[in-house]
Amino acid sequence: MNKPIKIILGIFLTIIIGFFIFLHIAFDGIFTGPSYNKQDLIDNFERKKNEIIEVKKFIDSKTPSETYISIEFENGELGIFHVKKNGNYESNWNLDIDSKKTDSLLTVINWTKNDLKNLKQKLDKANCISVSSGNPTTIGWQRSGMGKFSYGIFNKNTKDSLINQYNDGCTYIYYKDNVVLEYGGGAIGMQCFPEFYQNKDKE
Repeated sequence: MNKPIKIILGIFLTIIIGFFIFLHIAFDGIFTGPSYNKQDLIDNFERKKNEIIEVKKFIDSKTPSETYISIEFENGELGIFHVKKNGNYESNWNLDIDSKKTDSLLTVINWTKNDLKNLKQKLDKANCISVSSGNPTTIGWQRSGMGKFSYGIFNKNTKDSLINQYNDGCTYIYYKDNVVLEYGGGAIGMQCFPEFYQNKDKE
């Protein structure tokens, strides 16, 4: 191998390594954090079913029909605070809970700081980190790398037509009754449940 090629390869490897180090730092150790699977998600649901349902009841009771709310708590901050009301959608990331921006969003959805505190307490009791309103209500359990494991909980038992829609084995796995298991992939890494790839390898 001649010298110019070695130099080019060296530069290329340096860039790649630097990129992954950047991702690791920027996304809070995504390559060394805990990893989970479908069974972990199920185990938490069976242990914390009542507490998870309480999260759904709370968000349903506090969210008007024309409003969408998605909140995730992360390291003492609001890692996510997305709001849609009257057709206006606003994405918000990494907000200080005591910031003016948070106050303005709470005003938009007619919440108080105490409502936010209550939601955090209910999520903690459910061993979960996030919730998004709607039908299904999506309750985030844990992040794994850049992805996130969640529960989709419908208002009523899931009909056959919805089971077909929410049971692709990749993003959704129908669990039982009105509960669907969900995995949302990040910008890089797995985009499906780990078991999806394992089953593909066996085919």
